[in-house]
Amino acid sequence: MTKIFPFDYDQHDYPNGLRLITVPTGFPHIVSLYIVVHVGSRNETEAGKSGFAHLFEHMMFRGTAAYPPERYEFVLKQAGAAQNAYTDDDLTVYHTTFTREDLPQILEMEADRFANLDYGEEVFRTETRAVLAEYNKDSAEPFHLMHEKLREASFERHPYQHTTMGFLRDIERMPDLYEFSRQFHSRYYRPENTTMIVAGDVDVASTRQLVEASWGGWKRGYFEDAIPDALPLGGPKEVLVEWPSETLPVLQVAYRTPAYSDTTVESAALDILSYLYFSSSSALYEELVLAEQSCDVFFGMYADHVDPYLYVVTARVKEESQVELVRRRVAETVELMKTEVVDAARLETVKSHLRYGFAMRMDHTDGIAGLLARYVALKRSPETINRLYEQYARVTAEDLQRVARTYFVEENRVTAQLRTKV
Repeated sequence: MTKIFPFDYDQHDYPNGLRLITVPTGFPHIVSLYIVVHVGSRNETEAGKSGFAHLFEHMMFRGTAAYPPERYEFVLKQAGAAQNAYTDDDLTVYHTTFTREDLPQILEMEADRFANLDYGEEVFRTETRAVLAEYNKDSAEPFHLMHEKLREASFERHPYQHTTMGFLRDIERMPDLYEFSRQFHSRYYRPENTTMIVAGDVDVASTRQLVEASWGGWKRGYFEDAIPDALPLGGPKEVLVEWPSETLPVLQVAYRTPAYSDTTVESAALDILSYLYFSSSSALYEELVLAEQSCDVFFGMYADHVDPYLYVVTARVKEESQVELVRRRVAETVELMKTEVVDAARLETVKSHLRYGFAMRMDHTDGIAGLLARYVALKRSPETINRLYEQYARVTAEDLQRVARTYFVEENRVTAQLRTKV
């Protein structure tokens, strides 16, 4: 079978531990630089100190002696660069897209901020207040609170218990943790904990040299976490979330799922099950959203994670009286997953659809680098994508039944319901 990731790439490790993945894409003139730091909320294991991985998504734009914020922004503007960053459970990513002529200076500037980030306590306090404002803004949306409470109930010791933003109580005390913030940066922003992706109109040999020149002096020093195991749920568990103003009820049914794997069929089978039974192409979606119109939002989501995480079915229900009906339909569909023998032709159609959908996302340089960043965070190599899609090809109807029977069970379930506070 043809590999799903169609581009030749070069993977190179420098003496300091930095990994460079260079992907000549064939698209002219444009380069995308994605810097993946393997730190997220998963690494926030110390009590009272959640949210720091996300905080550094802010702090990293506070400049250095060589490139204070104004100069940094000027260089990006002169290059016509598009830049952003994001944090998730397992990674923090800084990405910039620009013309190839600007690659040497962008690499030099990024190397400087990763190795030499400098900020004072007052600047730190300002950014912590910005994070609190961001949390408060997000909390004005019911789905945010729902997600937060579901995770809190689903993990007892593992740091996936809190969202990327962190617990509110921890965000409120962040301004007093300036010294810890310096420790956090020193622990995790290290070359051996970082993978760089350079994709686009690039040459492998010259890119290696450019990165060596600007990043080779970055010193090792990564702090390896002792991350607690994700204990079994010991469920089922029920969570009731009360919203202070009038809102439509929301139902979430979650099941603990295994960590991402590209050597077994579990991850691939969960994606296929999700498409068959809980996507906008599923029979249940057609019933609840299109035919009966009892829900205006309905989807299932399986997200690959380094450690065991959750499969979550979400439904926003139009009437409180219909919540139990929707809940029963979800339960019936879960049982159907365990017993239905999916027709071979239908299964192959779904595999082809998922493969095609993935391939279509690689139609521009930034899309290619962005996809790689997600998978690199899991296994630190583009080859994991090809291995995963080899597992897709191996999935059988019997595998789907086995995976459903293993993970979609009562003791592995957390159900959360959001409703208007009475």
